[in-house]
Amino acid sequence: MSWTPSREDFDHYFVPNYAPQPELLVRGEGSRVWDQNDREYVDFAGGIAVNALGHRHPVLMEALKTQAEHIWHLSNVYANEPEIRLARSLVEHTFADKVFLCSSGLEANEAAFKLARRHAYLKHGEAKHKIIAFKQSFHGRSLFTVTVGGQEKYTEGFRPAPQGIVHAEFNDLESVRALMDDTTCAVVVEPMQGEGGVRPADADFLKGLRTLCDQYEALLVFDEVQSGVGRTGELYAYMHYGVKPDILTSAKALGGGFPVGAMLATDEVAPSLGVGTHGSTYGGNPLASAVSYAALEFIRQPEVLAGVKERHEWFVSGLKRISDNHGGLFKEVRGMGLLIGAEMADPWHGRAKDLLQAAMAEGVMTLVAGPNILRLAPSLIIPPSDVEEGLARLERAVKRLAN
Repeated sequence: MSWTPSREDFDHYFVPNYAPQPELLVRGEGSRVWDQNDREYVDFAGGIAVNALGHRHPVLMEALKTQAEHIWHLSNVYANEPEIRLARSLVEHTFADKVFLCSSGLEANEAAFKLARRHAYLKHGEAKHKIIAFKQSFHGRSLFTVTVGGQEKYTEGFRPAPQGIVHAEFNDLESVRALMDDTTCAVVVEPMQGEGGVRPADADFLKGLRTLCDQYEALLVFDEVQSGVGRTGELYAYMHYGVKPDILTSAKALGGGFPVGAMLATDEVAPSLGVGTHGSTYGGNPLASAVSYAALEFIRQPEVLAGVKERHEWFVSGLKRISDNHGGLFKEVRGMGLLIGAEMADPWHGRAKDLLQAAMAEGVMTLVAGPNILRLAPSLIIPPSDVEEGLARLERAVKRLAN
């Protein structure tokens, strides 16, 4: 018996932790997506900064099909060629010497935080375990990672939470200095906060964190799950700042839509995660690794990264034009590359989700970062015509909402 799922079926069969839009999307091509009724949308959401090359990119399709004809899964009892190719590319094009592969950004961060604590334990003893993170940060939804993330709402109802984690103010070095001591094992920071409002770090702030970590023999951990793999116009955001972390986490765009995550570390730190100390069932999966390698090799090309910076200007100028046309809709447009946040001005305060829904009704997919930030994270290679059309639809959504 044939059966076509409906949006209502989602609510019937799933636990209610998600509340997706009413439309059920069925196919995509480039930066366009279609629903069950064959209505078309311009995709400015990018799967939350995941679909770095849009939908059904031929390079990724070819990598997936080719690997699917060889081997899909082995487990970490056995090594495979695609995972080694991916790890080698990550090492060759970043600060890192070693890689841990997994299936998501959450897993990458869990591995990073465990490595930071274990490294301090082996080198200094159990007392050196404190992790300093930042308010309004986001590092995943496991109990450990959500506690490191500095948003109380995500730990409500799940306490007691893991201990030894404190939170400073983002972009405020003195607030970190006040918490730093000899028990600190790591400082964890997003070079650009994503869920916390699309806020780039100040260069002096990150340089100061590096200095403090060196002074107190603590590790500097960069969460680049959302900002990495070309999203900011460099392969990784740390490259903008000239500040090298000891550990870096990556996911989202790394797989171009295929679930994959990675933790990168230096030779100084990596040996602390010895045999049997951590693992991931799907880490290094051949299918994921083959697609991820293809995405990484494509995105790291200079012309692609330069195109991200160019597209940033298109979006920022377009959003500012929309704002000016509607009485100062946005208080600020900020971000780096193609992770852009538009903060709603006071008359529109708290209405970012309303604008998302109105935009969907006009045929453009967007995101939010809290109640007051409209967030855009489109394909890194979105064509000019799609940018223009999507911004036109977004402006129609503003008019719809204003009325």
